[in-house]
Amino acid sequence: MKLETNNIVKEKALEIKNLNIGYKSKKHETVVAHGISFDLIQGELTAIVGINGIGKSTLLRTIGAVQPKLSGAIMIDGKELSTYSTLHLASKISLVLTEGLATKNLSVIELIALGRQPYTNWLGTLSVQDKEKTKEAIQLVEIEALQHKRCYELSDGQLQRVLIARALAQDTPLMLLDEPTTHLDLYHKVQLLKLLKHIAHKTNKTILFTTHEIEVAIQLCDKMLILNKENSVFGQPCELIKEAHFEKLFPTDMIQFDANSGSFKIK
Repeated sequence: MKLETNNIVKEKALEIKNLNIGYKSKKHETVVAHGISFDLIQGELTAIVGINGIGKSTLLRTIGAVQPKLSGAIMIDGKELSTYSTLHLASKISLVLTEGLATKNLSVIELIALGRQPYTNWLGTLSVQDKEKTKEAIQLVEIEALQHKRCYELSDGQLQRVLIARALAQDTPLMLLDEPTTHLDLYHKVQLLKLLKHIAHKTNKTILFTTHEIEVAIQLCDKMLILNKENSVFGQPCELIKEAHFEKLFPTDMIQFDANSGSFKIK
């Protein structure tokens, strides 16, 4: 399916229709949020924001097929997510989650090359193309100087770039990142999100991430999803500001959103 944006026709990268997310056991179903609907198109950076515990990570993990949906539709290239095999889905979606690495003894280039696993043979042998994709990812994230270091030698910000490079090496049209700016100072938060926006626009990849950095996301993202248990809203940051959706995020007795500056003020 295609969308026309500023007279440029772009493909839909992801379609979410009336999605309910949460957890299900044999006897009980816990709905975290329901009725979520939005579409993402190629080459845009989109943030999922909302209060703590609202289900941002749950939504991202559900879209990434890490956990099952409760109901609704998740469509990639017009096909329901559940119809994809694990291997085929690995060529469509790459994930950067908050779980720690199983081992940090790998070199940076070895870790990034693991992103090529969906395309290698059963021995995991890297082809010329696999090595080229790994090299391109390293260059795009600007970590050439780190490629021969061991991962345990890296700072949090450097390791985050390496994990993004691994997802880039996987060469999927859709990238999902859970809280990529955690543990970073403001400068490095902005630096990383500007890098993600550059990658989305330059490579035409669709990047969806969760964040608590609402004010930074307002300034840098193409689209935003404000997640609520009910009535989640989606659109360009300027549209969401105009429609006063950020004012409803937090109790107004303590925090107030200033639409003129696009920032939150303490009352």
